[in-house]
Amino acid sequence: MATKTKTKANAEIGDEGEDLVLATMVANGDDISPLVRHAFEMGRPEGLLRQLNYVVKKKEAEIEDMCKTHYEEFIKAVDELRGVLVDAEELKSDLQSGNFKLQQVGTNLLVNLEELLESYSIKQNVTEAIIMSKNCIEVLELCVKCNRIPIIKWHIEKRVNSQVNEWMVHIRSSCKNIGQTAISRAVSDRQRDEELMERQRKAEDQNVVGVEERVYTLDVDEDDEDSAMKFDLTPLYRACHIYGCLGILEQFHVYYFTNRSAQLKSDLEISSSQSFVESYQTFLAQIVGYFIVEDRVLRTGGGLLVPDQVDNMWETAITRLTLLLNAQFSQMKSATNHLKVKEYVTLLSWSLLQYGYDIESLLDVVDNNRDKFHLLLMAECREQTIEALNHDTYELMVIKKESDYESNVLSFGLQTTDIMPAFPYVAPFSSMVPEMCQIVKSFIKSCVDYLSYGARDYFFDVVIRYLNNFLIEVINETLLNTINSSNISVSHAMQIAANFTSLERACDFFLKNAAQQSGIPLRFIEKSQMTLSAKAVLQTSRDATYITLLGLVNAKIDEYMNLTESVTLWTTEETKQNGNEYISELILYLDSLMSTAQQVLPLDAMYKVGIGALEHINNTIISAFLSDSVKRFNATSVMNIGVDLKLLENFADERFYSSGLEGMYKASSFRDCLVESKQLINLLSSSQPENFMNPVIREKNYYALDYKKVSTICDKFKDTADGIFGSLSNKNTKQTAKKKSMEVLKKRLKDFN
Repeated sequence: MATKTKTKANAEIGDEGEDLVLATMVANGDDISPLVRHAFEMGRPEGLLRQLNYVVKKKEAEIEDMCKTHYEEFIKAVDELRGVLVDAEELKSDLQSGNFKLQQVGTNLLVNLEELLESYSIKQNVTEAIIMSKNCIEVLELCVKCNRIPIIKWHIEKRVNSQVNEWMVHIRSSCKNIGQTAISRAVSDRQRDEELMERQRKAEDQNVVGVEERVYTLDVDEDDEDSAMKFDLTPLYRACHIYGCLGILEQFHVYYFTNRSAQLKSDLEISSSQSFVESYQTFLAQIVGYFIVEDRVLRTGGGLLVPDQVDNMWETAITRLTLLLNAQFSQMKSATNHLKVKEYVTLLSWSLLQYGYDIESLLDVVDNNRDKFHLLLMAECREQTIEALNHDTYELMVIKKESDYESNVLSFGLQTTDIMPAFPYVAPFSSMVPEMCQIVKSFIKSCVDYLSYGARDYFFDVVIRYLNNFLIEVINETLLNTINSSNISVSHAMQIAANFTSLERACDFFLKNAAQQSGIPLRFIEKSQMTLSAKAVLQTSRDATYITLLGLVNAKIDEYMNLTESVTLWTTEETKQNGNEYISELILYLDSLMSTAQQVLPLDAMYKVGIGALEHINNTIISAFLSDSVKRFNATSVMNIGVDLKLLENFADERFYSSGLEGMYKASSFRDCLVESKQLINLLSSSQPENFMNPVIREKNYYALDYKKVSTICDKFKDTADGIFGSLSNKNTKQTAKKKSMEVLKKRLKDFN
């Protein structure tokens, strides 16, 4: 029994030890899985469960002890927090009460302060009124005495007049600054209006859905005036008051009007020491300042001036200015000076319009002299155009970078495709084209600048008329004069023809640029499909240039093909396998010509050059056979010319197909230009030339030949070198069948004719 008790005690001690081990591991956060595995392996899970229950109970006891320990502190903290909330509410109430009392006190103080400031202002005004009243009383007393004492009255009148005269001298010297300030304001207003119009025009151009959009801005009138515009009229007011007290106010009105009219007359005289171009700004600014002052006197002078008097002075000024400006405009030799004076006249008009003055006469002067201005402008631009032409190298312009492409091609609408090319890029025009485009663009701007702010609000039609005149009478005529000059070369003529094409393309840009400058939306131009009449003129001139070019080419061909002057060419007995001597040089020239044309000209123009040259060669050969200089020719010469034609046909085919013309001109190739000469050679070389009279054969093989020409040529054909061409020939003179057939043809042609 004792042994069992001891064993049970040892077991309990062991269990307590294991419980401590398990509790320690749990407290330390160690992994207890080995203990769990060991308990199940030993078959003692009950002990493990008991140990875990023990640990749980121990932890619950610890938690309960901790809660008991801190419960009182938590309750105390909550009570303290409630006390703090109560104190905070009391503090908030105190603050609100204090703020309310402060607002009440501050409001009363502010009211008192405002009353104090108002009282102070009233005090100042009263003090000034008292001082002024005392002065007025003294003046009135003096006036009363003056009315009784004429000498004193005269003395006062003289003193007042002296002060007024000093003011007149001062205000006259200030009128220039007043006028310049007003004109500066007009410039600012104009710039603001132009910016507004530009924004509105861009908005209209970007309006793709057709809904009208407008750009609005808020105009804020500034109350602050420039110091120059704050001129003092106090001496006038004082003089009016004194003269009124003296009872002679009307006399002062006359005095003022007379003297100011005299000043105006003097101001309207231009300086003899300076040219008008040098002095017009000062001169016109003085006039503006004068009438701004008179407008102020009219409005605030209490009857010192009446509207009719101001109108009379303005009419006097307008009459003088009209005569003066017309005379000066008629004498001007520079479009730049003309435009500068016009700009200042319109600024003068704009400035005085704000004060109610009638400016129509001034604007009419500007409008009436616009033709004079444009003649000067065209003359100046003509010189620039000739200079650009003289400096041109007549070589295709090579553009090496994108910025140059934009400034020389895109900026004038000269591009043939919207794709940016690779650089260096060879443009289809020479350097004169972008230079002339820049001149035209400058011309448009000057035209618009002159017509803007004039007598007409809509002047786009006038700009277009002047633009067409400039393109036709300056650009077109200058190029045509160069083409028609005696020293023009084929390469120069070819380049000018290409330049005509580029300028014709630029006309669309010129039209749009003129519209933009004139405030016309681009969609109006696009919708109306409007074009410049100069475009058709340039196209006609381009065609005329092609004719001149072909003439130069033909003249050069004639130098190589001087067939009628070579007797041996027609009488030779030597068969030339490579053709006559001229043919190699001629083909070299044609090759160079067509290479240049392919590089410089459009394909259709290149085709015209090739057709023209080969047709001329054909006509030259036929003309040589018909020429009176060629009395007779033999079969060998015909054979050699046939070799020449064969070489020309080979060249013609190679050029036609290598240039890609077969797709555009299937009906007529370069070879077809030589068909008349080729058929003539075939007829003269035929063993039965009499077949020419057979309609079927003629229609098939000789359709390009003319009866009369064939008759004349056949009469000259001698198959032997007899007569003057070689009476010493040892060849058999027996007539062959070919010769008999030729004789039959000659006879039948004579009968036919």
